[in-house]
Amino acid sequence: MNPVARHAYLDALGLDSWVLRQPRASSMPEWSALRERVASCTRCKLCATRTQTVFGVGDPGADWLIVGEAPGAEEDRQGEPFVGRAGQLLNSMLRAIGLARSEVFIANILKCRPPGNRDPSAAEAAQCLPYLKEQIALLRPKIILVIGRVAAHTLLQTDQSLARLRQQVHYFGEQRIPVVVTYHPAYLLRELHEKRKAWEDLKFAREVLSHV
Repeated sequence: MNPVARHAYLDALGLDSWVLRQPRASSMPEWSALRERVASCTRCKLCATRTQTVFGVGDPGADWLIVGEAPGAEEDRQGEPFVGRAGQLLNSMLRAIGLARSEVFIANILKCRPPGNRDPSAAEAAQCLPYLKEQIALLRPKIILVIGRVAAHTLLQTDQSLARLRQQVHYFGEQRIPVVVTYHPAYLLRELHEKRKAWEDLKFAREVLSHV
């Protein structure tokens, strides 16, 4: 969508428009080593059923880190997170606040697909979470957008409902990186009436970032 059409579309919906920012450069010598360790990981039984690991994708110098739950079937095939219908919606959500997919970094709690797209077990999440923590340490994002209940519970170590976690600033790690929680795009595809709430969450995250 060209900028004029996008502005007209958002204006018609009564939504704010954000200006696209420029990506930052990054040099992280440990990045390739971490990717290789993830690719050869055998910490849990998911290594036996995966097609390949799904490390993450995007700009390693990005301000934004998007954290989802786990790869699905299409992600397992392509080796990239959020490439199905939910991924298309996520891309649209990001564009609505002026961000291209290539300008953020997208990763999951799990790097391997749970069979049948089931929720990750607590043991699987515990085995895989250190990889995400290493990614966060290398990325040093200015904000983390956590999408979905499972990802929020795992990263924030809480069992509060998503409704209670939304519209609040949480913090991750010793660096106290701001964390904002919103709905998973797969949920929004089923519950279209919740898209307005997700839009409010995105605007909230953008406002939080403006004060970092």
